[in-house]
Amino acid sequence: MTHTTLDGTAAHDTGFGELPHLMSLMTGDEKHGPAATSTLDALWVLYDRVLRVSPATAQDPARDRFLLSKGHGPMAYYAVLAAKGFFPTALLPGFGSYDSPLGHHPDRVLVPGAEIGSGSLGHGLPLAVGTALGLRARGLTDPAVWVLIGDAELDEGSNHEAIAYAGAAGLSRLHTLVVDNTSASHGWRGGIASRFEAAGWSAVTVDGRDHEALYAAFTAPHPDRPHAVVARVEAKEYSGEPKPKAAAA
Repeated sequence: MTHTTLDGTAAHDTGFGELPHLMSLMTGDEKHGPAATSTLDALWVLYDRVLRVSPATAQDPARDRFLLSKGHGPMAYYAVLAAKGFFPTALLPGFGSYDSPLGHHPDRVLVPGAEIGSGSLGHGLPLAVGTALGLRARGLTDPAVWVLIGDAELDEGSNHEAIAYAGAAGLSRLHTLVVDNTSASHGWRGGIASRFEAAGWSAVTVDGRDHEALYAAFTAPHPDRPHAVVARVEAKEYSGEPKPKAAAA
């Protein structure tokens, strides 16, 4: 299918199988490759099958919002946005260069389709809570708000405050996707999902490489409460050895 990108150029829909090639176009001094590849499957399922947003509706108040909190590894995000026509794939080889809009952290005023600037840990989920509250205040009760965070971001207290508030406020249009590649310094006894459940969220843990499991988790009903999906992927490597997981309760 051919469509028009946000800058008015023509683009073609790209399938999941072509995403590794798109990511390979982004070279240079990138220090967060595992942070990017850990999110690739989940991002694709969201943009391909769940999110109600496209280049044509990127400014529509009724659109779904997706916030990438894990912005320090944006290559997969850029590849998916390009594949879906938010900007031309010709921009990808310039990733991280001085005059490229595709920086090592996304900038919402430069990257078509990006809702927030991100990269510093612990900011995205509080921003998503504020977005959900803002939409509610404007009477826009249909748009969904999605935020992708890394498991290491749960080391940040700002996220725990946001989790507690969202559960108590019953922000049912708020969804948090936690990509768990065992990066957290502390972990969570009982598993990450238990932290959300304790605060009144609906939560489920799935294989972060299984597209059907991701889709089922993303679309699971969760009336009157926010929803969290923990997508577990292969452990991030530390000096050649996986970091051990925290013991379960």
